[in-house]
Amino acid sequence: MSSRIDSVFARLRADKRPGLVTFTTAGDPDLPRSAKILMALDRVGADILEVGVPFSDPLADGPVIQRATERALAAGGSLRASLALVAEIRPQVSAPIVTFSYANPLLRMGIDTFARQAASCGVDGVLALDLPIEEAHAFRETLAAAGLDTIFLLSPTTTDARIRRAAELGSGFLYGISRLGVTGVRDTVASGAAALAARIRAHTTKPIALGFGISRPEHVAEVAAYADAAVVGSALVSLIAEHGGSPGLVDRVEEYVRWLKGDGVSAGATPRAGKG
Repeated sequence: MSSRIDSVFARLRADKRPGLVTFTTAGDPDLPRSAKILMALDRVGADILEVGVPFSDPLADGPVIQRATERALAAGGSLRASLALVAEIRPQVSAPIVTFSYANPLLRMGIDTFARQAASCGVDGVLALDLPIEEAHAFRETLAAAGLDTIFLLSPTTTDARIRRAAELGSGFLYGISRLGVTGVRDTVASGAAALAARIRAHTTKPIALGFGISRPEHVAEVAAYADAAVVGSALVSLIAEHGGSPGLVDRVEEYVRWLKGDGVSAGATPRAGKG
């Protein structure tokens, strides 16, 4: 049976256009506005919504997302709150929702319990970014039994053997990190991004989404030449941080995503994302 994520990538390929995956932290700047931001992202055409679970030790993230996690935790964010947020918005959102989490919160809840609750809330896929692929088989089986896609993270230093294993175990799409280091906005797409995509393509026909550092329409267009979707995270989170105290926050988010997608909004109308 085709998942909601499968259906999105099939449509993107039929339309011959790149996908846009957006990342925000659940509960940033607070839970009610986080819900409004996710609904706005869906409304203006984000193809997949990544919802980050706030965690006290986000070691793979740069300062922009670290600060978002701090704001979310201070506002009552948690894994349970993140799932409740998904359940709240799911009836109004058509895009697939991917829970993006470190492994600790999932293990603390219990993988069986998490999988059941995530599926009942309307989550479509799960990415546990620090779960070693060598230890992921049982995790993947539990998620699959609940109807959830398991998404794996691949980097420029991932071996071909581990790429093959991720392709075998993974479903939905594979997430390529276009550069080494932590998350953050960059001026250009990493020089090794195309090579990483080519290495992944050699082992699978599954869709590929590339992220880490993408913040501008030209970045999205460049990634579209060799991947199925671009992931925008730190730039969007930076915008939320900059305008978190403004009543126009959701409008700013919509303007930014329209600009990324080339929907007629000029860059001058969109605040520059801060460095990550």
